[in-house]
Order: sequence, then structure tokens, then C-alpha cells
Amino acid sequence: MLFRIKFRISPLEKNCFIRNVHYIQGQSPSSKSREYFYFIDHQGQLFLDDAKMKNFTSCFKEKAFLQFFFTRLRLNDTGRYTQDFPYFSPCGRESNYIRCDDRPVVYTHIVRYPDSAGTGQILYGYAGDTLSVPFQPEKVCMLPETGRVYHPASPSVGGVGLIKSKLAIELSKYFEFGDGEDKPPTQFLWAGKKYALTNELIPLMNLSPFEARKRLEVKS
Repeated sequence: MLFRIKFRISPLEKNCFIRNVHYIQGQSPSSKSREYFYFIDHQGQLFLDDAKMKNFTSCFKEKAFLQFFFTRLRLNDTGRYTQDFPYFSPCGRESNYIRCDDRPVVYTHIVRYPDSAGTGQILYGYAGDTLSVPFQPEKVCMLPETGRVYHPASPSVGGVGLIKSKLAIELSKYFEFGDGEDKPPTQFLWAGKKYALTNELIPLMNLSPFEARKRLEVKS
């Protein structure tokens, strides 16, 4: 269980303890740098980590900022706040440390372009179509114990992205459970074609994001 204690030192400083980790939003560990702390929920919405209310009203919505932020998203190998903020997005002299409810990349929509014969693009980050990857239907994976659905992401964030619950519900009706409903689905019907699911994301989800990245780098 996570407990958070907040108190004010000055009107310009916000202080936060997360699992005994102390930070101040905008703190300067050196004269030429500042540090900020963020949270990504299971719907893919981005918030300042110490925001009292985390809902659509308080999340970041500026598409240019979101595109810039998520394009630079990677694992936190800076040596600072690594355990509690495992992801990182550098921005010039600003260091943005990130934790998340599940995965930092949350896919929100699938777009199929009329002039494309492919399976479409799957979007994330709420930055329109500026943040997307090719949709790989054979690699979609559902965990029966949670009902959550996943899709490959960049190795730089551990190789696994979460599919937003609303989109996951839409996709779930196309799953077939050849091994029983208590096991991951085995087939997926998409755009009139039936795909045998690889379920190759499951082993990655049993690893830490750093271990998953290492395995993917070796594999490539």
C-alpha cells in the first residue's frame, strides 16, 4: 500500500514522500538542471506526481508537449530515483522522472488508413497520430487474471505497452480461447483474418523492465 505525506515548506515548493523518497518539484541538484516528477495512470494520462486530484481535468493535454515528452521516454538509468521512478524523459536541462500505474506506454486508439493495406497504427500518448506504432495483431496479449490487454512497445521502455481499458474491451470480443478461458487467448480475429497469438509478451512481463530491455537487445 502506498502512503503519501505532503507538507509545504514555502509557497513555491511542493514536497512529497513516496515510499520514503523525498523530492521537491522543480528542485535543482545542480545549478544548471531541474527535476520534475510525473505519474502515468492505466488510461495513459500524464500528471504531475504530487497532484492531489488525478483525473481528466488535471492531466496534461497539450499535444506538442505530450509528443515531446513521450518521444524521449525511456528507462531511468540515471542512478537517481531509479527504484521509485523507473522511467525517465530528458528535456534539455530538465530531468523528468516517471512512475506509472502499469506501463508508461498506454495505447488508446487503432487507426486504419483507407489507402493502407496494413493492419493499422496503434496510437498512444494522447498526441494525435504523432505517436504511433504499427499494430501487430498476432502479438496482442491478454492476461486472464487481470483482463488487461498488452501490445509490444519500444525496448527502451521494456518492450511492453498496455492497451487502454476501453479499447481492450472492444478488442476482447475478437479473442478465441483455445486452451480455456483461464489461459491467455490463442487466436485473434482482425480485419477479416484470424491470427495465431504468439503470447511472446508474457515472459517479458515476468521480468523487470531493465531485464526485458536486455533480453530484447540480445534478441535483436
